[in-house]
Amino acid sequence: MAAQILDGKTMSEEIRREVAERAAALKERGVTPGLAVILVGNDPASEIYVRNKGKGCEETGMLSRTIRMDASASQDELENEIEKLNRDDAIHGILVQLPLPAHLDEQAALAKILPEKDVDGFHMINAGRLMTGTEGVVPCTPKGALYMIRSTGIDLNGREAVVIGRSNIVGKPMAMLLLQQNCTVTVCHSRTKDLASHTRRADILVAAVGKPGFVTADMVKPGAVVIDVGINRVDGKVCGDVDFQAVREVAGWITPVPGGVGKMTIAMLLMNTVDAAERAAGRA
Repeated sequence: MAAQILDGKTMSEEIRREVAERAAALKERGVTPGLAVILVGNDPASEIYVRNKGKGCEETGMLSRTIRMDASASQDELENEIEKLNRDDAIHGILVQLPLPAHLDEQAALAKILPEKDVDGFHMINAGRLMTGTEGVVPCTPKGALYMIRSTGIDLNGREAVVIGRSNIVGKPMAMLLLQQNCTVTVCHSRTKDLASHTRRADILVAAVGKPGFVTADMVKPGAVVIDVGINRVDGKVCGDVDFQAVREVAGWITPVPGGVGKMTIAMLLMNTVDAAERAAGRA
Protein backbone atom coordinates (compact mmCIF):
# COMPACT_ATOMS: atom_id res chain seq x y z
CA MET A 1 0.00 0.00 0.00
CA ALA A 2 1.44 3.37 -1.04
CA ALA A 3 2.36 5.92 1.61
CA GLN A 4 0.04 8.74 2.58
CA ILE A 5 1.12 12.08 1.10
CA LEU A 6 1.82 14.85 3.60
CA ASP A 7 0.44 17.77 1.61
CA GLY A 8 2.41 20.90 2.40
CA LYS A 9 0.12 23.07 0.28
CA THR A 10 -2.97 22.21 2.33
CA MET A 11 -1.17 22.46 5.67
CA SER A 12 0.46 25.78 4.78
CA GLU A 13 -2.92 27.22 3.78
CA GLU A 14 -4.29 26.32 7.21
CA ILE A 15 -1.36 28.06 8.89
CA ARG A 16 -1.73 31.13 6.68
CA ARG A 17 -5.39 31.42 7.68
CA GLU A 18 -4.39 31.34 11.35
CA VAL A 19 -1.66 33.94 10.73
CA ALA A 20 -4.14 36.20 8.90
CA GLU A 21 -6.56 36.02 11.84
CA ARG A 22 -3.83 36.88 14.32
CA ALA A 23 -2.55 39.72 12.10
CA ALA A 24 -6.10 41.11 11.89
CA ALA A 25 -6.41 41.02 15.69
CA LEU A 26 -3.14 42.93 16.01
CA LYS A 27 -4.33 45.53 13.49
CA GLU A 28 -7.34 46.20 15.70
CA ARG A 29 -4.80 47.14 18.37
CA GLY A 30 -2.99 49.44 15.95
CA VAL A 31 -0.13 47.05 15.12
CA THR A 32 0.58 45.70 11.63
CA PRO A 33 3.09 42.83 11.67
CA GLY A 34 6.06 43.79 9.47
CA LEU A 35 8.69 41.66 7.74
CA ALA A 36 11.79 43.12 6.08
CA VAL A 37 13.95 41.09 3.72
CA ILE A 38 17.42 42.22 2.70
CA LEU A 39 18.42 40.91 -0.73
CA VAL A 40 22.05 41.42 -1.79
CA GLY A 41 22.66 40.84 -5.50
CA ASN A 42 20.28 39.24 -7.97
CA ASP A 43 20.55 35.47 -7.51
CA PRO A 44 17.56 34.01 -9.45
CA ALA A 45 16.57 31.49 -6.76
CA SER A 46 16.76 34.18 -4.08
CA GLU A 47 14.59 36.47 -6.21
CA ILE A 48 11.89 33.77 -6.29
CA TYR A 49 12.06 33.16 -2.54
CA VAL A 50 11.85 36.87 -1.76
CA ARG A 51 8.91 37.32 -4.11
CA ASN A 52 7.07 34.42 -2.47
CA LYS A 53 7.72 35.84 0.99
CA GLY A 54 6.33 39.20 -0.06
CA LYS A 55 3.27 37.55 -1.55
CA GLY A 56 2.74 35.59 1.67
CA CYS A 57 2.81 38.79 3.72
CA GLU A 58 0.35 40.48 1.38
CA GLU A 59 -2.07 37.54 1.53
CA THR A 60 -2.03 37.46 5.34
CA GLY A 61 -2.38 41.19 5.86
CA MET A 62 1.18 41.89 6.94
CA LEU A 63 3.61 44.61 5.92
CA SER A 64 6.37 43.47 3.57
CA ARG A 65 9.49 45.47 2.83
CA THR A 66 12.35 44.41 0.56
CA ILE A 67 15.71 46.16 0.77
CA ARG A 68 17.72 45.50 -2.38
CA MET A 69 21.46 45.97 -2.29
CA ASP A 70 24.03 45.74 -5.06
CA ALA A 71 26.12 42.55 -5.19
CA SER A 72 29.19 44.69 -4.50
CA ALA A 73 27.78 46.04 -1.21
CA SER A 74 30.27 46.09 1.65
CA GLN A 75 29.91 44.39 5.04
CA ASP A 76 29.48 47.80 6.70
CA GLU A 77 26.71 48.77 4.27
CA LEU A 78 24.87 45.52 4.93
CA GLU A 79 25.19 45.79 8.69
CA ASN A 80 24.07 49.45 8.60
CA GLU A 81 20.85 48.38 6.86
CA ILE A 82 20.28 45.75 9.54
CA GLU A 83 20.82 48.31 12.29
CA LYS A 84 18.24 50.63 10.69
CA LEU A 85 15.69 47.81 10.70
CA ASN A 86 16.53 46.95 14.30
CA ARG A 87 15.51 50.50 15.24
CA ASP A 88 12.35 50.50 13.12
CA ASP A 89 9.30 49.76 15.29
CA ALA A 90 7.21 48.97 12.19
CA ILE A 91 9.44 45.98 11.44
CA HIS A 92 9.03 42.91 13.67
CA GLY A 93 10.98 40.42 11.58
CA ILE A 94 14.28 40.82 9.73
CA LEU A 95 15.55 38.28 7.23
CA VAL A 96 18.85 38.41 5.35
CA GLN A 97 18.35 36.30 2.22
CA LEU A 98 21.05 33.65 1.94
CA PRO A 99 23.41 32.91 0.36
CA LEU A 100 25.21 36.22 0.40
CA PRO A 101 27.96 37.11 -2.10
CA ALA A 102 31.22 35.38 -1.19
CA HIS A 103 32.95 38.53 0.07
CA LEU A 104 30.37 39.06 2.83
CA ASP A 105 30.45 37.42 6.26
CA GLU A 106 27.06 35.73 6.78
CA GLN A 107 27.53 34.95 10.46
CA ALA A 108 28.63 38.49 11.29
CA ALA A 109 25.61 39.90 9.47
CA LEU A 110 23.15 37.55 11.13
CA ALA A 111 24.64 38.37 14.53
CA LYS A 112 23.64 42.03 14.01
CA ILE A 113 19.92 41.18 13.89
CA LEU A 114 18.16 41.62 17.21
CA PRO A 115 17.32 38.10 18.47
CA GLU A 116 13.65 39.05 18.90
CA LYS A 117 13.50 40.13 15.22
CA ASP A 118 15.43 37.11 13.95
CA VAL A 119 12.45 35.34 12.33
CA ASP A 120 14.76 32.89 10.52
CA GLY A 121 16.01 31.60 13.89
CA PHE A 122 19.65 31.76 12.80
CA HIS A 123 21.00 34.10 15.50
CA MET A 124 23.40 32.43 17.93
CA ILE A 125 21.13 33.31 20.85
CA ASN A 126 18.15 31.61 19.24
CA ALA A 127 20.31 28.63 18.28
CA GLY A 128 21.41 28.40 21.92
CA ARG A 129 17.83 28.59 23.14
CA LEU A 130 16.89 25.73 20.84
CA MET A 131 19.84 23.68 22.08
CA THR A 132 18.85 24.21 25.72
CA GLY A 133 15.13 23.72 25.14
CA THR A 134 14.18 27.25 26.17
CA GLU A 135 11.75 29.52 24.33
CA GLY A 136 13.15 31.20 21.23
CA VAL A 137 12.67 31.53 17.49
CA VAL A 138 12.87 28.17 15.69
CA PRO A 139 14.24 28.00 12.12
CA CYS A 140 11.40 27.85 9.62
CA THR A 141 12.23 24.71 7.65
CA PRO A 142 12.72 22.30 10.59
CA LYS A 143 9.76 23.88 12.37
CA GLY A 144 7.60 23.18 9.31
CA ALA A 145 8.98 19.66 9.00
CA LEU A 146 8.10 18.91 12.63
CA TYR A 147 4.58 20.23 12.05
CA MET A 148 4.23 17.76 9.18
CA ILE A 149 5.59 14.88 11.27
CA ARG A 150 3.16 15.62 14.08
CA SER A 151 0.27 15.82 11.63
CA THR A 152 0.58 12.04 11.16
CA GLY A 153 -0.73 11.59 14.69
CA ILE A 154 1.92 9.03 15.64
CA ASP A 155 3.28 9.05 19.19
CA LEU A 156 6.85 10.34 18.92
CA ASN A 157 7.93 9.23 22.38
CA GLY A 158 10.87 6.85 22.05
CA ARG A 159 10.72 6.71 18.26
CA GLU A 160 13.92 6.26 16.28
CA ALA A 161 14.60 9.37 14.20
CA VAL A 162 17.39 9.78 11.65
CA VAL A 163 18.37 13.13 10.15
CA ILE A 164 20.62 13.01 7.08
CA GLY A 165 22.48 16.32 7.03
CA ARG A 166 24.12 18.44 9.72
CA SER A 167 23.69 22.02 8.50
CA ASN A 168 22.97 24.82 10.96
CA ILE A 169 19.88 25.72 8.93
CA VAL A 170 18.14 22.32 8.84
CA GLY A 171 20.02 19.27 10.10
CA LYS A 172 21.12 20.38 13.56
CA PRO A 173 17.93 22.25 14.55
CA MET A 174 15.82 19.38 13.18
CA ALA A 175 17.69 16.97 15.44
CA MET A 176 17.12 19.22 18.45
CA LEU A 177 13.40 19.51 17.76
CA LEU A 178 13.02 15.74 17.47
CA LEU A 179 15.02 15.27 20.65
CA GLN A 180 12.61 17.61 22.42
CA GLN A 181 9.79 15.33 21.24
CA ASN A 182 11.54 12.47 23.09
CA CYS A 183 12.76 10.75 19.93
CA THR A 184 16.05 8.87 19.91
CA VAL A 185 17.94 10.85 17.30
CA THR A 186 20.82 9.91 15.01
CA VAL A 187 22.45 12.56 12.81
CA CYS A 188 24.10 11.16 9.69
CA HIS A 189 26.37 13.01 7.26
CA SER A 190 28.94 12.62 4.51
CA ARG A 191 31.37 10.76 6.79
CA THR A 192 28.79 8.32 8.16
CA LYS A 193 29.72 4.69 7.53
CA ASP A 194 27.05 2.28 6.28
CA LEU A 195 24.38 4.98 6.12
CA ALA A 196 21.61 2.55 5.19
CA SER A 197 22.08 0.59 8.43
CA HIS A 198 21.04 3.75 10.28
CA THR A 199 18.22 4.85 7.98
CA ARG A 200 16.57 1.41 7.96
CA ARG A 201 16.01 1.72 11.73
CA ALA A 202 14.29 5.08 11.43
CA ASP A 203 10.62 5.53 12.27
CA ILE A 204 11.13 9.14 11.17
CA LEU A 205 13.62 9.86 8.38
CA VAL A 206 14.50 13.44 7.42
CA ALA A 207 16.61 13.93 4.28
CA ALA A 208 18.44 17.26 3.93
CA VAL A 209 21.55 16.60 1.85
CA GLY A 210 20.94 18.37 -1.47
CA LYS A 211 21.43 15.27 -3.63
CA PRO A 212 18.58 14.28 -5.97
CA GLY A 213 17.14 10.83 -5.35
CA PHE A 214 19.73 10.11 -2.66
CA VAL A 215 17.35 8.15 -0.41
CA THR A 216 16.25 4.95 -2.11
CA ALA A 217 13.56 2.44 -1.18
CA ASP A 218 16.02 -0.07 0.28
CA MET A 219 17.16 2.57 2.80
CA VAL A 220 13.69 3.04 4.32
CA LYS A 221 11.95 1.15 7.10
CA PRO A 222 8.45 -0.04 6.09
CA GLY A 223 5.84 2.38 7.44
CA ALA A 224 8.32 5.17 8.24
CA VAL A 225 7.58 8.88 8.07
CA VAL A 226 9.85 10.26 5.33
CA ILE A 227 10.40 14.03 5.23
CA ASP A 228 12.19 15.31 2.11
CA VAL A 229 13.79 18.72 2.66
CA GLY A 230 15.84 18.66 -0.54
CA ILE A 231 15.20 21.02 -3.43
CA ASN A 232 17.21 20.08 -6.51
CA ARG A 233 16.90 20.84 -10.21
CA VAL A 234 17.38 18.02 -12.69
CA ASP A 235 16.72 18.63 -16.39
CA GLY A 236 14.75 21.74 -15.51
CA LYS A 237 12.49 19.95 -13.02
CA VAL A 238 12.44 20.31 -9.24
CA CYS A 239 12.97 17.15 -7.23
CA GLY A 240 13.93 16.20 -3.70
CA ASP A 241 16.57 14.11 -1.98
CA VAL A 242 14.23 11.11 -1.91
CA ASP A 243 13.39 8.77 -4.78
CA PHE A 244 9.73 9.62 -4.31
CA GLN A 245 8.01 7.04 -6.47
CA ALA A 246 10.04 4.10 -5.14
CA VAL A 247 10.09 5.18 -1.49
CA ARG A 248 6.35 5.86 -1.54
CA GLU A 249 5.79 2.11 -1.92
CA VAL A 250 7.65 1.44 1.35
CA ALA A 251 7.00 4.41 3.64
CA GLY A 252 3.88 5.07 5.68
CA TRP A 253 3.93 8.82 5.09
CA ILE A 254 5.99 10.92 2.69
CA THR A 255 6.36 14.57 1.65
CA PRO A 256 6.44 15.46 -2.06
CA VAL A 257 8.82 17.87 -3.79
CA PRO A 258 7.54 20.32 -4.80
CA GLY A 259 4.46 20.79 -2.62
CA GLY A 260 5.93 19.60 0.68
CA VAL A 261 8.32 21.14 3.17
CA GLY A 262 9.03 24.15 0.93
CA LYS A 263 5.44 25.36 1.29
CA MET A 264 5.69 24.98 5.05
CA THR A 265 8.91 26.97 5.28
CA ILE A 266 7.28 30.21 4.15
CA ALA A 267 4.19 29.52 6.27
CA MET A 268 6.42 29.18 9.34
CA LEU A 269 8.25 32.39 8.45
CA LEU A 270 4.91 34.19 8.47
CA MET A 271 4.04 32.55 11.80
CA ASN A 272 7.39 33.57 13.31
CA THR A 273 6.75 37.15 12.16
CA VAL A 274 3.30 37.38 13.70
CA ASP A 275 4.71 35.78 16.87
CA ALA A 276 7.34 38.53 17.00
CA ALA A 277 4.70 41.23 16.46
CA GLU A 278 2.57 39.84 19.29
CA ARG A 279 5.57 39.80 21.63
CA ALA A 280 6.43 43.39 20.68
CA ALA A 281 2.83 44.49 21.23
CA GLY A 282 2.88 42.84 24.64
CA ARG A 283 5.99 44.80 25.59
CA ALA A 284 4.61 48.14 24.36
